[in-house]
Amino acid sequence: MKILITGGAGFIGSALVRYLINNTDDHVLNIDKLTYAGSTSSTESISNNSRYNFEQIDITNVRALKSVFESYKPQTVIHLAAESHVDNSIGSPEEFINTNIVGTYNLLEESRRLWFSLPKKEQNLFRFHHVSTDEVYGDLGYTKKLFTEQTRYDPSSPYSASKAASDHLVRSWHKTYKLPTILSNCSNNYGPYQFPEKLIPLIIKNALSGSGLPIYGDGSQIRDWLYVEDHVRALYLVATTGRVGETYNIGGHNEKKNIEVVTKICNILDSLVPLNHGSYLDQITYVEDRPGHDIRYAIDASKISDELGWVPMETFDSGLKKTIKWYIKNQGYLKKNV
Repeated sequence: MKILITGGAGFIGSALVRYLINNTDDHVLNIDKLTYAGSTSSTESISNNSRYNFEQIDITNVRALKSVFESYKPQTVIHLAAESHVDNSIGSPEEFINTNIVGTYNLLEESRRLWFSLPKKEQNLFRFHHVSTDEVYGDLGYTKKLFTEQTRYDPSSPYSASKAASDHLVRSWHKTYKLPTILSNCSNNYGPYQFPEKLIPLIIKNALSGSGLPIYGDGSQIRDWLYVEDHVRALYLVATTGRVGETYNIGGHNEKKNIEVVTKICNILDSLVPLNHGSYLDQITYVEDRPGHDIRYAIDASKISDELGWVPMETFDSGLKKTIKWYIKNQGYLKKNV
């Protein structure tokens, strides 16, 4: 199968690219704008594989996208390219509107044109898989509820609003044009090659450099954590066996308060690379909470489990230890991506 991956130099995208080349016989074209958070170093291990190609393309560039679709003719599109850092969306929302909404529209239109041109048999095999976030559902607060595929959208930030808009576009292209689309909404990912603006790599980077470990508010915000390699297994499963027009929530079954996450990181670092005096916990600092900070996200992933047989292989403890060991071994990545 010929698969087009957007955002394949980013954290989740590069993990998916590596998974596809290492575990399938599929051919992969990776297109990525290479913003500050994208790096070809994350796909270096498979860059010489004959089934892999990369092109530096911005999905807001219609002419470039048109050329790619006409020449490559993908059988499946898995769309991960997005601006994704909530803090950045609060300060500079325009880039999120352009990439996440306009870029998704461009991909849908090029996919639609290609799909319409295909013979019926090939049309039936084509898929457009849009990868989204649980943040579109808003804030669960202090309830015991879980996000399901039927949860009403209630985004809180410019980032989550832009992703919600792109989700609606994808669904409308399926309903209006019958384009064979599938959506997935995931919880917080973590693992190797994550840009150190996100919580887990940021805390690891700051701890190893002796800097403060910033905690928003009192650190009581709760997130469900999903190891990235578990996520990409799910993405491939959804793209290849999921039902057209459906949405699948993907979660790690690991609800943790932010302060718990930071404490676990410090405890693991204390055992792996102990300080001469004290603990990494001593570096924790509390900072003013960000505007509109949601209290809790938590995913009900029973649909993907029941229908497609997917369950996460990593616990939070096992995945976090793997992640920390990788960053300790690859501290050059942290220093390069400051």
